[in-house]
Amino acid sequence: MIPAITSVLSVIDPGSSLDISSGSAVSSAAAAPPDFGQMLSQVATDAVSTLKKGEATAISGIQGKASVQQVVEAVMNAQETLQTAIAIRDKLVSAYQEVSRMAI
Repeated sequence: MIPAITSVLSVIDPGSSLDISSGSAVSSAAAAPPDFGQMLSQVATDAVSTLKKGEATAISGIQGKASVQQVVEAVMNAQETLQTAIAIRDKLVSAYQEVSRMAI
């Protein structure tokens, strides 16, 4: 599963574990849902750390301290995270525009 989606899943339901065979989340305890703002903050923090890790690995690769495979994996992971963040941003903007068009 895409790491960014896995991190979103863990933020949404911290007591869940991912069943690899079926690809579904199994909740171990019914917990109160987290605040939406906290969830977005956690996802943004995870995205930034993933992007920083990708940059650091790319720099290490240029310096000859990391293999090409490690650099490619880190950069691809950062790309997936950035695409996920952009998709979330687009959905939030679309939702905001939809709400702003509603008649009061």
